[in-house]
Amino acid sequence: MGFRRKARVTALQILYELDCTQHEAEKALARLATQEALPQEAHGFVERLTQGVLHDKTRLDGLINHFAPAFPVEQMSLVDRNILRMAIFEILNITPPKVAINEAVELAKAFGSDSSPRLVNGVLGSVVAKYGSGRIDSTGQDGAG
Repeated sequence: MGFRRKARVTALQILYELDCTQHEAEKALARLATQEALPQEAHGFVERLTQGVLHDKTRLDGLINHFAPAFPVEQMSLVDRNILRMAIFEILNITPPKVAINEAVELAKAFGSDSSPRLVNGVLGSVVAKYGSGRIDSTGQDGAG
């Protein structure tokens, strides 16, 4: 497993933990990074993903609700919503859309339910089809207004 994929798995574990507990992000990151024996490059990527998702969670959840109105984010499984948050953050800030979608679908296959890969692929495909990799605000509008 490449360091970025391992980093995404670790980031997903951290985001899942933080979504269902009151743990501190820094402590969860430090503990999991140590347990997983992540190289420095991977640790930096995990930190960027987790901090970015936590910082932009309201905006990311708004996008998920916009593109999956039949599946409100607060009713989604913890795994699915955190995969989507992480992938949308990556698409908007770090990773080429095709790579981010592929990686998110692989995470959904490994950790989600049977329907998770289809949901993840559909939502992310809609995000990319409408906005590409440009900046998007919490209402689903691009920066062009």
